Amino acid sequence: MPPDHPLRPIRESVDQALQEMSLRLARLYAQVGRPSIAPERLLRALLLQIFYSVRSERLLMEQLHYHLLFRWSVGMEMDEAVGNHAVFSKNRERLLKIAQPYLSDEHFTVDGTLIEAWASPKSFRPKAEPPRPGSGTREVDFHGEARSKDTHPSTTDPAARLYKKSKGSEAKRSYLGHGLMENRHGLLVKTLVTPAEGTAEREAALRMAAQIAGLKRVTLGADENYDTRDFVRALRQMNVTPHVAQNTTNRSSALDGRTPRQAGYAVSHQKRKRIEESFGWMKISGMLKKVKLRGLEKVSWLFTFVGAAYNLVRLQRLQAEAEA
Repeated sequence: MPPDHPLRPIRESVDQALQEMSLRLARLYAQVGRPSIAPERLLRALLLQIFYSVRSERLLMEQLHYHLLFRWSVGMEMDEAVGNHAVFSKNRERLLKIAQPYLSDEHFTVDGTLIEAWASPKSFRPKAEPPRPGSGTREVDFHGEARSKDTHPSTTDPAARLYKKSKGSEAKRSYLGHGLMENRHGLLVKTLVTPAEGTAEREAALRMAAQIAGLKRVTLGADENYDTRDFVRALRQMNVTPHVAQNTTNRSSALDGRTPRQAGYAVSHQKRKRIEESFGWMKISGMLKKVKLRGLEKVSWLFTFVGAAYNLVRLQRLQAEAEA
């Protein structure tokens, strides 16, 4: 392993976190029957699956047979036998049950947050401008010049879009990160990253809502940006009750008078503020305020990974409170 390999500091951080959780994780595994995969190794393997976009447990087990980097990251000896992929899948499901007592399956919140891309203003180039030789900096003056995603793409991160979250704020090259949170304890259950577009938040919300919708009616809270007739209608067609904040500024709300009168509507709006806590942690502790990766795919997996890290921190606090 090269001394400067990026997995080295990650391995140290993961080892420290797992050491603190080892006693709680050990209680999940039976002492009889087929040997279980050590929970520490299981979590390390799951991280590798995210880092390297391994699409199945079967392929992950295949990589562990011959990939020395994977073996080192998981903590396996060079000649150690690799477990069966079915055992891995079953043990993963058992591990995920850690969070089950804390999750609500009825009440959720959705929101989006701006992720500033790693692209400076000097990387903006008009599409009609021919490429210039050399790598030196150049003077840039956009005063009086209209810019948009269609006219001025970034040469360093073309997938990023010029976007501003509110009126009067500066437009920056950005992505939009979206989260779906369960309302009981504020854990993230779905994450998604999209290009920063005007309707991206509502479109992403509908994609995530479709994954929790079913025969059982659920509620979905959101801020007033989601109060549109198309969005509310689409949720109701999914059997999802829209608990969006009413936007009545120079217009009428898409919600009729029945929904806001329900007791659960007020509770949803008390709970939905927790999703801002998760975004705040992800940007400050998870260093997502200005992401250092480029491209939608890389930013997406990083957003998901940092969201999972937030859940682990949150679960530790919840478990400590339950045991106190």
